[in-house]
Amino acid sequence: MSAEDADDEPSVPEKVLRTVTPGVTGKRNIEMDALGWGILVGMLILLVPLLPFIIIVWLLTKVFDFVARARGE
Repeated sequence: MSAEDADDEPSVPEKVLRTVTPGVTGKRNIEMDALGWGILVGMLILLVPLLPFIIIVWLLTKVFDFVARARGE
């Protein structure tokens, strides 16, 4: 990376942009909240039963990696 690339960082806007729409207030979006919780529950229903298999595969890869390194020495 050259010194010229370091100067290519984005700069602060020089002019404030005005919009027609009002600013967003801090209110809850109940529909999106429910959708997010539904996705979380769905992922948990799918992944929790698969967790033992994921752990077994992870442990087997660690054991095979250890054995391969032990043979290589």
